[in-house]
Amino acid sequence: MRLGKSFWLLVILTAITVFVCLGRPPLLDPDEPVYGETPKEMILYHDYLSPRIYGQVWYDKPPMYYWLVAASYKTFGINEFAARFPSALLAVAGVVLVYLAGTKLFNQRAGIAGGLVLATSLEYFYLGKAAVTDITLTLFLSASLLCFLLRRYYLFYFFAALATLTKGPIGFLFQGAIILIWLALTRRFGELKQMKIPAGIAIFAIVAGPWYWLMYQIHGAAFINGFIGINNIVRFTTAEHARTSGWYFFIPVLILGFFPWTSVLVQAVRSSLTTKGTGEYSSLLFLNIWAAFIFFFFSISQTKLVTYILPVFPPLAMLVGWYLDRCERNYRLKGEGLVWPVVLTLLCMVLLGGIAVGIKVLPAIKAGAIGIGLVLILMTIATWYFLRRRKVLSAVWGQAAGMALVSVIIVTLLMPPVADSLSMRATSQRFTASYDGTSPVYVLKFLHPGFTFYTGVCGQEINSLEEIKRVIHKQERAYLVIKESQYQDLNKGEKGALTILAQAGNKLLLIKP
Repeated sequence: MRLGKSFWLLVILTAITVFVCLGRPPLLDPDEPVYGETPKEMILYHDYLSPRIYGQVWYDKPPMYYWLVAASYKTFGINEFAARFPSALLAVAGVVLVYLAGTKLFNQRAGIAGGLVLATSLEYFYLGKAAVTDITLTLFLSASLLCFLLRRYYLFYFFAALATLTKGPIGFLFQGAIILIWLALTRRFGELKQMKIPAGIAIFAIVAGPWYWLMYQIHGAAFINGFIGINNIVRFTTAEHARTSGWYFFIPVLILGFFPWTSVLVQAVRSSLTTKGTGEYSSLLFLNIWAAFIFFFFSISQTKLVTYILPVFPPLAMLVGWYLDRCERNYRLKGEGLVWPVVLTLLCMVLLGGIAVGIKVLPAIKAGAIGIGLVLILMTIATWYFLRRRKVLSAVWGQAAGMALVSVIIVTLLMPPVADSLSMRATSQRFTASYDGTSPVYVLKFLHPGFTFYTGVCGQEINSLEEIKRVIHKQERAYLVIKESQYQDLNKGEKGALTILAQAGNKLLLIKP
């Protein structure tokens, strides 16, 4: 396959969205420090098999992302850039994957458009700049499913194994369900005979099996109960966060997270499902099943996080890329053609309203917020201009360039004024400068990972106001790291027993002499 100028422009634009100032913001509480601290402890304890945090083995995730970050630490040192580097690099790889698959399944123009859509979707590039596992899982899961669709069966099993080493059972269960649904709807069960299943099982077992087998040999039932029981079954059946447990939670998440391409998403899905009888239909149906299954699976899961549905972004980006290529051949700014710029305008108006509210609540973000607002306005005007002249690909590149600029503004202007309130870095620096080296340290659970990452002191975790009060009434000198709201809930005498050493946002560093 010949890689032309458009491909390299796509790679450069993607690299800009995820790599510019990658190490500038501190690790944001609570998730990024978890994925920064665990590989640090792998290096500290010389144990790359059993993930640890605060010196204790834990079974939250398989080790793939920890291994990648540990390797990054060895290369770049232990810092924010190194913690995020694997996600950023794999985010670029994910865009290249969508381009290659879209070109193979449809044509090069659809591949370029799909790559631009994925690279500049708000949630995708945000998580590409974050030290979390979601980009890694999305890449391996997408590679596995696309290899099946392209009949690269050995690679299908290989990437399924890597996905399983990244996030556990969903690394192979998702593929199985999606493929079976597609085979049933297309009546192609005969393809099971072509899938090299015995060899595939062997590949999967060789790649993914050793870590699970060794963990069970070393930790026994504690590993099974902690990893499979608590972190998979319990999270699916029991809500960890009551406010996000509603079935509708991921609808606004998708609308905002897929911005600005939400403006053409419905048309793309609808058009793709009306192509029955064409050579593209089976591939388009597969992409729809892929996105729909993952979306509905997590919608019925009781525990929901914004990042969970990231694996729907690659298939949706490919569907939108296919649709935009179709528009390039036959587009008119009337009827259905008006939906794209009108919906984009409405979404930008909503975001501009949110920006105005954000400036009132946090005046410190004014410069960055205004910058993003201006980019959104110019992006919308440019889209109208190009579509009126039926230059669809120019409109696509215009939106992609606008979102790349938004990504740069976020890390250079929007984030710095509020970084200390979102991270433990500043508070930890003050602690390190004043700590006597012997007194016990008590840290709120939410703040614990960031505190440990930046100080190297594990401390003792506290989870409630009652535990804070018990610490205050102990006859010992101690440090506490808690939220301001909890401090305000203390009575006058309890407050009087504490001295505030530092405050960053809503986080307090206290000492009880």
